[in-house]
Formats: sequence, C-alpha cells, structure tokens
Amino acid sequence: MVTSRAARGISLGIAAAAGIGAAVGIGAAVARRRRLNSFTRTTDTEPDALLHRPPFVPRIVPVVTDDGAELHVRVYGDPEAKPIVFSHGWTCSADYWFPQINAFAENYSVVVYDQRGHGQSDVGTRPLGPDVLADDLADVLAATVGEDNKAVLVGHSMGGMSIMAWAGRYPEQVENLVSAVLLASTATDSLVRETTVIPLPNRFPRLPLPVGRVVLKSAVPLRPSPVTRHAIKYISMAPGSTQAEVAFCEKIVLECEPRTRGIWGAALTDLDIHEALSNMNVPTSVLVGTADRLTPPVHARKLAQALDAHGHLSALLEIPGIGHMSSVEAIDEFNAEVMRLRSM
Repeated sequence: MVTSRAARGISLGIAAAAGIGAAVGIGAAVARRRRLNSFTRTTDTEPDALLHRPPFVPRIVPVVTDDGAELHVRVYGDPEAKPIVFSHGWTCSADYWFPQINAFAENYSVVVYDQRGHGQSDVGTRPLGPDVLADDLADVLAATVGEDNKAVLVGHSMGGMSIMAWAGRYPEQVENLVSAVLLASTATDSLVRETTVIPLPNRFPRLPLPVGRVVLKSAVPLRPSPVTRHAIKYISMAPGSTQAEVAFCEKIVLECEPRTRGIWGAALTDLDIHEALSNMNVPTSVLVGTADRLTPPVHARKLAQALDAHGHLSALLEIPGIGHMSSVEAIDEFNAEVMRLRSM
C-alpha cells in the first residue's frame, strides 16, 4: 500500500516517443503561455464549454490516509508548473472543478481531489469532522506540492472549511507550502443559524437548530426530476443561473451517495473553526455571491473581518446576483481572483 508520504517520492516518467525536438517545442510554447499569466475565459470558447469534461489527461496520484482510506487525487497539466489546489464542497466531487481545470490546466498544474466519501474517495473509519478535513488536505498537499513550488489553495464551501481546518491543525505548513488562499462561499461556524434556505417569518430571525440538523443529516435518496432540479437550484444557486449551470451542478450533487451526504451533513452542523483564521498567514481572499442561501454574505464578511484583524486579508469579493455555486455561476470572476492570487 502506498501512503501519501511515499507518493511524494514516486518518480514521473516522460514518454520519449514524440521526440526530443517536439518536446522542446512544446515546452517553449507552454513557457510562453505561462509568462502571460492568463487563463481561458468563457468568452474564449463556445457557450458552456468550460462546463464540459476537460480534454486534458490527468495523472492519478495515490494517496492513502492513516486509517487506510484511499483518496482520489488528479493532477492536470504540467506537474512542474505553478500549482493550484482545489478543494470541493459538501455533496460535490473533483468534477465540480471542471470550469477551473479547463481554464487553468494549459498553463498551470491543477490539483483536484474527491473529499473523503465523495466521488471515488473512500469514507474510511474515522469519525468525520474538521480534523479529518484537515488531515486529508495535508495528505493531498504532501503528495502534490513542495516547498520549492508553493500552491495557491482554493476551497469552496466545505472545501474552504478544509483549508481553514488544515491551517488550524498544521500552522507550520501554511507558509511552507502555500503562497495564497481563496475561500469561496464558506464559513467557520453557525452554518445552521445563518442559512436562509428556509424562509422564516420576521419574528423568527434564526432557523431552529433541531430543524437545521435534520435537514443537514438527511440521507434521503435523490432522483433526477424537475422537482429535484428546482430544489437544487433554489437551495444552492441564484434565480438567474442558466440551465447549463443548473444541470452541471445537479449531475454532481445527484452522484453523491445519500449516506455521504447525511454523515458529512451531520459532521458540519456544529462546526466551529474560527480560531484557525489566526494561522492563515498568507494573502487570503474571501468570495461570496450576494444570492448565496447556504452560506450567506454575513459569513464572508465575518471571515474578512477576522482575516483583516490578523493582517491576512487580500480581498473581499461579493458578486451580485450569484448563489452558492460561485465557481460555476461566475466562472470568469471566480477564476480572475484565482489568477490574481497565483500571480502575486
């Protein structure tokens, strides 16, 4: 069995069939593109093309955690290029990052992984919680990132919580492995209290905790239907999201095992990792859509305020009319901030 620590030392073979001359030519072209600090925008392609499966062939990096769970990790692009590591949210998978893989893999090393229990990653035997999120991300970084080529870390929703939990648990790794962080559509605590998914009368300013816990813990199987699609759009996206964006997110959410949705939802109900923000000692941006119901802008503003107090805030971006799936609903704006952080 290969551990994540051992995976770091696995050598990468390069096929010589294409010839040395061709390899040099390709390398020069890639180098020229990288100097541009550019990425593919939605306006550079056919409509919705960035939502499609990437044409790049990924390397699969073996990562096995201390409790024996195998994490599915994919690296797109040149492994020697500047790395960008993406951590997805609850009920999603590494496929959630197709718009970012398509935008960045030509010029950068793009690392994505399935969170424990999601996609092709095992759920393992450990009780789920922020420590597991932190340890799994640490294992992924150990297998894909080195101190001589630091990564930009990008986390959406639970993926952002993974990054913050990791910073709280491994503060010495933050500056050693990371140059900047983007926390998107995420929070450190009060997930149930602050949600606006369930509209309440004015006399009830907060969702009752027992009700919120039941919603998050639900493991009811979801089936494709107009009702399901409407529910996913209402809960996680803005009214103005397109049919293609909704269909993209619906497919990913429906692929999540109901048990995974339930056990991770239960693990997040009482999450509180706000103290970890003091360890985010690299430039850190916070991004949120103004129409986000799951992690409303109040969370982003609290994050930004805390990061600013510690001197770590790079930017707070509130994107008008965008819902929780910000990296899908506002691809260019989201990717522009990733690019800005990568270029710092």
